[in-house]
Amino acid sequence: MKNERIIESENIKKELSELKKKSKKIVFTNGCFDIIHAGHISYLNEAKALGDILIVGLNSDKSVRRLKGADRPVVNERDRAYILANLKPVDYVVIFDEDTPYELIKEINPDVLVKGADYKGKSIAGSDIVKSSGGETVLINFIEGKSTSEIIKKIKSQSDI
Repeated sequence: MKNERIIESENIKKELSELKKKSKKIVFTNGCFDIIHAGHISYLNEAKALGDILIVGLNSDKSVRRLKGADRPVVNERDRAYILANLKPVDYVVIFDEDTPYELIKEINPDVLVKGADYKGKSIAGSDIVKSSGGETVLINFIEGKSTSEIIKKIKSQSDI
């Protein structure tokens, strides 16, 4: 399964140079995106509306395990990247191994950095980079009750029956 919108981190800067010359507004968000659901789609649509090009930094399988535990991700990184790259609002997907996308954000230097509203009052990796170059960090509300963790909890509770 190939998709030209899945870009290696070392190639994203070159890919974006032409878009930046055309004054395209670059939006960046990141996450695990394990078991895509309606909340993810709503979030990505809102993020895309903030600019011209939406880049999604996707936590690698190793990174997800460190952040979420040994039983995650449910869906492997290549499949998650392929699904994301085929969603209408997503222009590029870049897989990263670190716990935060700080180095990737430094590489991309987006105009807008987007995170979920659950980050309100918390430190957001890369917000300093975006701010120093005149960009902004935007928090987007989640849809109540729509989360991968809730889906997994529901599946596990039904399997115990």
